[in-house]
Amino acid sequence: MSTARPSLGFAGIGLMGLPMCRRLLAAGYALTVWNRSPDKCDALVKAGARLAQTPAELCEAADVVLLCLADTAVVREVVFGAEGVAKGAKPGQLLVDFSSLEPTATREMAAELAAISGMSWLDAPVSGGTPGAEAGTLAIMVGGDAADLERVRPVLLNLGQRVTHMGPVGAGQVTKACNQMIVACNALVIAEVVALAEQSGVDASLIAEALAGGFADSKPLQILAPQMAESRFEPVKWHVRTLLKDLDTAVKFSREQGSATPLSGLAAQLMRLHGSQGYLQKDPATLIDLYRHKA
Repeated sequence: MSTARPSLGFAGIGLMGLPMCRRLLAAGYALTVWNRSPDKCDALVKAGARLAQTPAELCEAADVVLLCLADTAVVREVVFGAEGVAKGAKPGQLLVDFSSLEPTATREMAAELAAISGMSWLDAPVSGGTPGAEAGTLAIMVGGDAADLERVRPVLLNLGQRVTHMGPVGAGQVTKACNQMIVACNALVIAEVVALAEQSGVDASLIAEALAGGFADSKPLQILAPQMAESRFEPVKWHVRTLLKDLDTAVKFSREQGSATPLSGLAAQLMRLHGSQGYLQKDPATLIDLYRHKA
């Protein structure tokens, strides 16, 4: 990648990818986009993006290829599939993966991509949800070579208010797993709190306001508690399935490292129970339904 402003390719135009791409276009970057369902790219094409027919084609027009995909299996397919990124990759290009993946698999894929093509890999998972993606205030935790990060930092600063280099490839994914452990356990206990308040005759809609600024305060509390109290589950800003996937990743990785994560293991099982009752595609605010007394 040259020192000139890089051209960008982006794969994965979903809840997070769409607003991230809008910000990159607004910042003046030349952007090529790809998504498995091409119609999801229509708004970006109208705004000036170019549409690629395959992930490999992203590499033809881009110095940096950005991914924001569902899980490890999807990233592997998009990178190493028949028409994947690896087919078009060249030495000097950089892949930046915003997806939340298994750290061990990330390290393996980064090594494989470098061996095949010479393309470097940064794992750069994000936190802040769709509001953060829209406002450019995401927290971005990065694993990979520090020099590679500096080459792409100006791009990332259009998307996030904080970009932190956590260590070598995979370190960003470990940090995101830690983030999701805290978020998911927090979401579950907030649901318990709202249900307890309701069943005790306390106005649960006041919980977030009452606890603001105290030791129990958090962004999840301020976002989720009012939604839970009001049963306001639309529009869906993130998915139960995403939290479950990330908890499973964290528990699997902790087992590989010989580290105990009993609370996160329990949270994964509660999240799995909730998902099995038809909530996988729903907002985590629906976790309140685990605890409410049903008539």
